[in-house]
Amino acid sequence: MAKLTKKRKEVLAKFDREGVYPLSEAVKIVKDITYTNFDASVDLDIRLGVDPRKANQMVRGTVALPHGTGKEIKVLVLCTPEKEDEAKAAGADYVGLDEYVQKIKGGWTDIDVVITMPSVMSKVGQLGRILGPRGLMPNPKSGTVTMEIGKAVKDVKAGKIDFKVDKTGIIHAAVAKVSFTSEMIADNAKELINTIVKLKPSASKGTYVKSIYMSSTMSPGIQIDPKTV
Repeated sequence: MAKLTKKRKEVLAKFDREGVYPLSEAVKIVKDITYTNFDASVDLDIRLGVDPRKANQMVRGTVALPHGTGKEIKVLVLCTPEKEDEAKAAGADYVGLDEYVQKIKGGWTDIDVVITMPSVMSKVGQLGRILGPRGLMPNPKSGTVTMEIGKAVKDVKAGKIDFKVDKTGIIHAAVAKVSFTSEMIADNAKELINTIVKLKPSASKGTYVKSIYMSSTMSPGIQIDPKTV
């Protein structure tokens, strides 16, 4: 069994590991127990009472976080020439088509989001084996396959994230940075949770939101009482 470090013992002494906390208190605890020497991400893990293996119980969507994620998002737009100026004006980091398709085929994936348009999906589809496992494959449901390229880029840069329940029934999402104020973290967390609640599948029976945990990079998880959100 791994030996607890002095710092780890100090962290665990600051909260009850079996306790369930209101959102506002959980946020304060997470900020208090984060000791990283960088601006750690604040993550939510939400366990849902759904069976993701069934198509009618899949939970997937997007949400615009009120205060953004605090992360510099690198956006690649794969589009035809007439949409390039629109993408660049909106703040896309990389814009083009064939040259970037070849670059990705060669192993380049130094990006956070890929946005494209329906007419070039035949070319983008060739990248599924590379982009898919990394969560980078554009999808109409997440707003990343669209003719409104400029709007899509601006939304992503402003803090729009997409989420999807995994095969174990959990949604994982980074919603803020520890440097955010407690109020900003709570606002972002509420926005994500409430969006997920609105997406409850009609086929889901029983308790929908089973548990919510908040943590920061390398910190223990703090359980949140869903009723306080």
